[in-house]
Amino acid sequence: MTETTEMALPEMPAPVAEHLAKVTAQRDEYKKAYLDLLVTCRNLERGILFQGRERVLEDGVTLSLLEMLTGQSQSAQAVPVPVPDPPKQTVCEHERAKPTGRKPLPEKLPRVDVEILPPEVEAQGRDAFEQIGEDVTETVERRPGSLVVVRVHRPKFVRKDREHNTVTKVEQAPPPELPIPRGLAGPGLLADTIVKRWDDHLPLHRQERIFGREGLELSRSTICHWHSELAALAKAVVDAMWQDARQSPYLHADATGVLVQHPKKCRNGHFFVVAAPERHILFGYSPKHNAETVDELFQGYKGYLVADAHAIYDHLYRSGNVVECGCWAHTRRYFFKSLGSDPERAKQGIALIGKLFELERLHKTSPPDNRLTARKAISKSVADDFFAWCDRESMRVLDETPISKAIQYARNQREALLRFLDDGRLPIHNNLSERELRREAVGRNNWLFVGSDEGGETNATFVSLIASCHLHKLEPAEYLRDLFCLLPGWNFQNVLELSPLHWSATVARPEVQRLLAENVYRRASLGETNLKR
Repeated sequence: MTETTEMALPEMPAPVAEHLAKVTAQRDEYKKAYLDLLVTCRNLERGILFQGRERVLEDGVTLSLLEMLTGQSQSAQAVPVPVPDPPKQTVCEHERAKPTGRKPLPEKLPRVDVEILPPEVEAQGRDAFEQIGEDVTETVERRPGSLVVVRVHRPKFVRKDREHNTVTKVEQAPPPELPIPRGLAGPGLLADTIVKRWDDHLPLHRQERIFGREGLELSRSTICHWHSELAALAKAVVDAMWQDARQSPYLHADATGVLVQHPKKCRNGHFFVVAAPERHILFGYSPKHNAETVDELFQGYKGYLVADAHAIYDHLYRSGNVVECGCWAHTRRYFFKSLGSDPERAKQGIALIGKLFELERLHKTSPPDNRLTARKAISKSVADDFFAWCDRESMRVLDETPISKAIQYARNQREALLRFLDDGRLPIHNNLSERELRREAVGRNNWLFVGSDEGGETNATFVSLIASCHLHKLEPAEYLRDLFCLLPGWNFQNVLELSPLHWSATVARPEVQRLLAENVYRRASLGETNLKR
């Protein structure tokens, strides 16, 4: 029988023991924060919900979700940026505006006048009384949506003196042009179905029920076929918009996933958004989220690209034709995610980044040259302080923790994040494309998936036109109706004139106004009853 002997462990050196105790304390601190977050998640599951907005107080201190739930607030450490004293009121609070009375109803709404007489006047007649005034009140009521059938009569004629003619010629006017030749729907109805589907996010089965309530049996497959036909017609306009967008000095880009219907299991597709500020908002669909798709979207483009740090864009930057610009809002989001586990460091990072956003707001309307001067004078020192703080803290945080990932992301993107100091036109964030991409995210919650890759391309075509309409403050339904009136006979060499960017100037031309005024379907959709040409 072997006798086991107990071996004594060697005594640990004092520096190692001190370091071990420090690491153990940090581990316990993170464990406590983890347990606190578990409690927070349980509260959220029970319905204690809060707005998901990233909230920052005016003094740069962030109110985390954990603090809102528990009611406990932790003070942030001092940061190397001069921050004003906290005011009494924060951005989370607001003063309720005093009521100013009911606003007058829009004049463009149709009116129905109703006169109510006193019983005595009704009994004795108006001649026995003298009217000395009246009180008028306006109340808004709703009528059911109105569909109208446009019956186009095209009489046939022959000459009366045809006895001496061997050939009888029949005279008849050509039929009015329709967006879909020999189609059932006019331009107004087609535009309405598109706006409902991709601006109001109504799936086709809901539209089918709505038209049924109005007395028109219209299947979803018919509407889907209409949209496929119209997408092919409108593709020329969107292609011209893409070509024009690639001439912009800088672009924004982002992407999101979408499910595509498949016989056994839905597969994945992807929507890309590319925004040319003040010109176009463009969407593209691709079955793949890879470098080949990016090459197709940015074919021939040379300039700055504001995007996240995804690897699919890296090959564009290596060519030298496209220059990477980082997003400070994306960087700040990483620090928000670390509020629950390391609030002190997270608040310091957020306060520094918040200072950059505050300086951008001050110079938002300044010319690019003046903005660049202010950035180099003030923003550069703030950015340098931020990265110096990141370099120091990177040696003190634990690996694979949220704050470590936030700091490491910022350090990896240092060159791209500082790009805004080279050109006053460049933004410091990619919020424009992220905000526009919400159109697909909101719609995805309603229609859940696209039926095919062709359906994804149809979606991207019309969402591009609708989003660009909102950019230029155009009513999408009116724009699409008039676009479908003009497109069949338009010269496609000048098709960019029909984009939302140039629409106001195009429809102001007399010849375009004449074409629109002669379209009987458009006049019917506007309520005209005398449609003779």
